[in-house]
Amino acid sequence: MTEPTAARQAQAAALGPFFAFETHPSTSELVSPWRPLSEVAREESGVLRERVTAVRASLAARSGRPAEAVELRVAASVAHLGLVARVLSPMLGLTALHSLRLPSPPPTLDDLRWHSGLGGAFPLSLPRETVAALAAGSALRGSGPSSDDGAPARIPTPADAGASANADACTSADADTDTDTVENLLDGPVRELVDAAASFSVSPRILWGNVASAVNGAATGMVSAAPALARPARTAALLFLSRPQLRDTHTLNARNGRFRRRSCCLIYRAAPNASGALCGDCVLARPQVRRSGRRP
Repeated sequence: MTEPTAARQAQAAALGPFFAFETHPSTSELVSPWRPLSEVAREESGVLRERVTAVRASLAARSGRPAEAVELRVAASVAHLGLVARVLSPMLGLTALHSLRLPSPPPTLDDLRWHSGLGGAFPLSLPRETVAALAAGSALRGSGPSSDDGAPARIPTPADAGASANADACTSADADTDTDTVENLLDGPVRELVDAAASFSVSPRILWGNVASAVNGAATGMVSAAPALARPARTAALLFLSRPQLRDTHTLNARNGRFRRRSCCLIYRAAPNASGALCGDCVLARPQVRRSGRRP
């Protein structure tokens, strides 16, 4: 393994388990326990059904009920959210850490390798060539998430279309490349996972909402682990959230940037009488109202 690749692995892993990854040569043979992640999207493999069944049993066990007490579509949505979060988090982490450059070309599900497990982030392996290409591009654009004057770097997003260029902005060619990479990720591996989960009678609106939530969750996790990454983490997330596939899945508060999805992942329905807690970004959660200290 080359030193730049190993360094990028270590830096990503420091952000948390969902950002961590192993690497493998793209042409290498699969060695147990590693399997192609593409098997999840192939209905005939039965791998996704097996995972959804395991998630269903785990959710039901929390309240001491049989698996059948939890709707299959609820388990499928929860399983899907975990899968897309695991796939996208390393991409976003690498992007924020290294000059806001997206890995290009992005990996496909065939390129990614995993071995299944519940209860956290499952092991994931990226093609070594993908990470090496990122290292080479990062060297051209700067070695880290800071600009020459020490301020966090940024990349242009569609929301910045009318803004003037700043000294730390990427070139338009770089922005076009990054946009294409995001599109390839969303219309490639992410869409394949959405389509696979939809076969369990889960609304595509919910599933694309899961994707947006995973993107925001990755950015939030990065900021929590490394506050200095706040600006590049949020900028990287916006590059995804502003794409047509995700644009209508959420709202962002103009004043504080608070993210709220426009759908629900359904996990609250796993509890008896659908009385479970709601996620913090859920459309069903009531926004907190700030009260003044004055009394009438």
